[in-house]
Amino acid sequence: MILDNPAASAAFGARLAALVAPGDVVTLSGPLGAGKTSVARGLLAALGLAGEAPSPSFAIVQPYDVPEVRMPVLHIDLYRIDDPEEIDELGLDEAASDSVLVVEWPERAPGWWPYALALTLEMLPDGSRRLTAAVPPGWKARWQQI
Repeated sequence: MILDNPAASAAFGARLAALVAPGDVVTLSGPLGAGKTSVARGLLAALGLAGEAPSPSFAIVQPYDVPEVRMPVLHIDLYRIDDPEEIDELGLDEAASDSVLVVEWPERAPGWWPYALALTLEMLPDGSRRLTAAVPPGWKARWQQI
């Protein structure tokens, strides 16, 4: 799928928001500036977040809860994680069952989310982004609605 600009990335995130449920994990991979946060912001806005979501680069985990959004979401940015063992300290296992996890830079924690909808953004020479997806069994029917 080609996303022409940041607005298209946010619109994709909004379509994704209509399909996520607590317990889902969506990972976003790609180089700096590829649009990972734009997709996450589109998802959060469609779930009801007023205003622009900050990038969780420094906080690592930015939680959103009802009534701020329709369902709990943890927006996670693992860019500053040097050792996957640091993830244990974030307490994500406890939150995973009742929240949607949106994880940027999942390659910093290989093997942590084997059943995630794994999205990869690639920057193209014309400034657009190519989005590819590894769709796990639990997402097959929902992905057809994108």
